[in-house]
Amino acid sequence: MTERLILRQNDRFETEFLTTDPHQPDSEEFQPRANLHELTPYGLFLAGLAGCTSIVLHTYAQNHGLNLHQVELRLTYDRVFDEDCEKCEEIERYKEQIEEEILLVGALGEREREKLFLVSKQCPIHKIVEDGIEVHSSLVDEPVTRAV
Repeated sequence: MTERLILRQNDRFETEFLTTDPHQPDSEEFQPRANLHELTPYGLFLAGLAGCTSIVLHTYAQNHGLNLHQVELRLTYDRVFDEDCEKCEEIERYKEQIEEEILLVGALGEREREKLFLVSKQCPIHKIVEDGIEVHSSLVDEPVTRAV
């Protein structure tokens, strides 16, 4: 299963999402997505990671006077079935990976580009993905009441 997403965000935080068709893994054609509800759960996950990363990069650049005009993040989510399916019946957990490519558009020197690359890893979602997070689930009996 492969999921691909491109996020483009300018220095005014205007954001564009493009994805391939998740039901056709060999699809190379990216289509704009006007509504995030059009994305699969994996697409939403990638959008969260890309959105967080781009906001961190633009915020850092603006606070440090760096000439960053646009960020483009290209993310691919995939499961590594070659390794997983050697013993499919025994697997409790699949090996999953995200490939991330970052394009920085602006008048930036090599030192600034390297610094922004390091800053990109400070996105809270990126840290959760790398470090993991515990999820504690429970059933409840009543809906949350809405304030009107």
